[in-house]
Amino acid sequence: MIVSFKDGVKLIGLSVVSFCAVFVCTFFLNFYLDAVELEGTFTDPAINALYEAQMVTAKFVSAVSGGFLGFMAVVILIFYVKLYIDRHGKQLGILKAMGYSDGKIALGFFVFGFSVFIGAALGFGAGFAIMPLIYKNLTIDGIPQIDISFHAELLFALVFLPVAVFSAFACGYAYLALKRPVCDMLRGKNKVKLKKEKAKENNGVSFLAEMCFKTLGGKKALAFFVAFACFCFSAMIQMAVSMIDLSSEIMGAVILVIGLILAVTTLLMAITSLVKGNIKSISIMKAFGYSMKECSFTVLGGYHIFALIGFIIGTLYQFGLLKLMVNVVFKDVAQMPEYKFNFSVFFIILAVFIVFYAAVILIYSLKLNKISVKDVMTET
Repeated sequence: MIVSFKDGVKLIGLSVVSFCAVFVCTFFLNFYLDAVELEGTFTDPAINALYEAQMVTAKFVSAVSGGFLGFMAVVILIFYVKLYIDRHGKQLGILKAMGYSDGKIALGFFVFGFSVFIGAALGFGAGFAIMPLIYKNLTIDGIPQIDISFHAELLFALVFLPVAVFSAFACGYAYLALKRPVCDMLRGKNKVKLKKEKAKENNGVSFLAEMCFKTLGGKKALAFFVAFACFCFSAMIQMAVSMIDLSSEIMGAVILVIGLILAVTTLLMAITSLVKGNIKSISIMKAFGYSMKECSFTVLGGYHIFALIGFIIGTLYQFGLLKLMVNVVFKDVAQMPEYKFNFSVFFIILAVFIVFYAAVILIYSLKLNKISVKDVMTET
């Protein structure tokens, strides 16, 4: 089959998102299952209120982080399946011409679920490894120490079940994406719906601006990934700083690491795909004497606004989430500090974000500068 296990392992972005989702859910849900046996055993109202708040937190954080990252994993999987079919359209078209049905070819895409297994398995193991620190951090003064127990049902729900679901989803989406005429696939034509538009004049728009808009229009999905990467950077890092005061340094460090991993991985995945998809255009522009700055603008310039939007939404998200946790979940807990938006932290992280994003753009601009017509001529 044209889709091999090697192709499945290459989906690093999907593995990273799966890792982060399972990592967080593992220690929170395991703590919930171990601590739920203590329900109704506390006579002190203050301790009981804190216990109830922690139990709600475990379920709430698992549902929010697991659900959100699960959605992102679905989006990334769809992106990878479509990208694979677009890049291997001729080979898949040959198989269809030889008599292979769409269903039989689509079954080979089950290997894409293998990347989910890698991320989920590593996330489950890492969650168990850090569990002693998490339990120590979540244990309430005045109650017995909660022992760590292994729950087989949790292993099944967080590792094996997602692999089966995502493998089936990959096959199903591939089946729908393969519904293309064989002749179009053999000619390397992607399934694109053309809209009839009236002829419009340039209206003074420069060639570089027009190229920038066309690149953005042809790679709309990557705008979402750029925004998501910046969303993670903004939300998770600001939340990590706030968690040091609201919870502990351990929880802040965990959130910080997860946020950086998600942001860096997703941004690199998006921009790498963007650069690879525009090699021909860049090589031709360089042949006509356009500078590195101009080439970088046509490929990457249209996505800067989405990076800013992602950062703003991430800021609003983390503020709303923490405000909800403090005012609703922990409202009955004594000595809970009031949460207010920290403008100084916001501007510091905004400055760090600008440096981080500019550094990534600069690195890829230098890569664009190395592209030549020879790269296109030798492209397979």
